[in-house]
Amino acid sequence: MLPGAAIGWDLNAALGLAAALGVPAPAAAELLPIIEAIFVRQVNANTGEKHD
Repeated sequence: MLPGAAIGWDLNAALGLAAALGVPAPAAAELLPIIEAIFVRQVNANTGEKHD
């Protein structure tokens, strides 16, 4: 996080969490970057609304 903005996830930690939850590594590697991009875009949009 930057002050007022998200820049991304620790994908290594996210892959570890996925493994702990039993998600196959290839599926996690394929899906996490897509989910991360949507998350970051939405968090930054919501953060911008709060600061306006």
